[in-house]
Amino acid sequence: MLALTVRPGQAGSLELSEMPEPQPGAGELLVDGVAVGVCGTDREIAGAEYGWAPAGSDRLILGHESLGRVRTAPAGSGFAEGDLVVGVVRRPDPKPCGACARGQFDMCRNGEYTERGIKEIHGYASERWTVEAEYAVKLPAELGAAGVLMEPTSVVAKAWEQVDRIGGRAWYEPRTALVTGAGPIGLLAALLGTQRGLDVHVLDIVTDGPKPTAVTALGATYHSGAMDEVTKRIKPDVIIEATGVSSLVIDAISGTAEYGIVCLTGVSVAGRKISVDIGGANRSMVLENDVVVGSVNANLSHFQQAADALGRADHAWLESLITRRSPLRDYAQAFDSEPNGIKHVIEIS
Repeated sequence: MLALTVRPGQAGSLELSEMPEPQPGAGELLVDGVAVGVCGTDREIAGAEYGWAPAGSDRLILGHESLGRVRTAPAGSGFAEGDLVVGVVRRPDPKPCGACARGQFDMCRNGEYTERGIKEIHGYASERWTVEAEYAVKLPAELGAAGVLMEPTSVVAKAWEQVDRIGGRAWYEPRTALVTGAGPIGLLAALLGTQRGLDVHVLDIVTDGPKPTAVTALGATYHSGAMDEVTKRIKPDVIIEATGVSSLVIDAISGTAEYGIVCLTGVSVAGRKISVDIGGANRSMVLENDVVVGSVNANLSHFQQAADALGRADHAWLESLITRRSPLRDYAQAFDSEPNGIKHVIEIS
């Protein structure tokens, strides 16, 4: 079968490869690949920045944002032929640590977890793949191709869960949320914010194209001005930071209303230095009981929350986020930059 593979650590090694047909083990589904999403992580692995092949292999099948259709399923698994499914990305470490032992492998303490398409397990960018039934999540059939947004939605489902848990320290009734960045993570974070009944605002640098259109269609407010001007005007109770831009991270920390919560989901580039008033940031956080929290990856419960959120969303709006679709043989298109694009997807079947 054909699969999109890379030699981790070797730039220019991304290619379509003939790989052995997967053989489902006990309790595993055999799935026909439908599509995979391409994100910054995939581009970084293809660029030799990181990534780990499975033991005994020099190549890694990419693809952690999956969508597939069940070909065969074991009896009693809860799945049947034709079901639309996605596979969870992370697996707990083998020891396991205390968090992994309790199903919270997104919070692994020792870093020995593995991840489909990223770290030591082949991903989902292949014509067929297998997945353990306990790490598969069924999607409503009517969701169709938009189901490929499941994995990034699980990431923001976890982020909102973290926000809600932190807010629960005391009386908590947020009204306004600001999301920085109108990429897939930012727009899906905005979707979950509107589903919570919040007044949602989204900040990005572009002034036209699909991003402002998607925000407006969601019923949220789009901004392209300076961060500090926006925060002073709307006084957000919650900020979901989805860019990793250092200056925006600092502005977010000092930009919330009192008892504000900032959730960082974007990963910053190391080594870039900016001037920061640490004393002012500390004073603001302490005197206002503010919290800043980082959030990455997702466990099975977050995938289930994501499935619910996508099921309740306007499916046409979800489809509008996919601004480039490339067939598997033209995979390179999905790795090209598209300044005003949102989500790039490789269609497998």
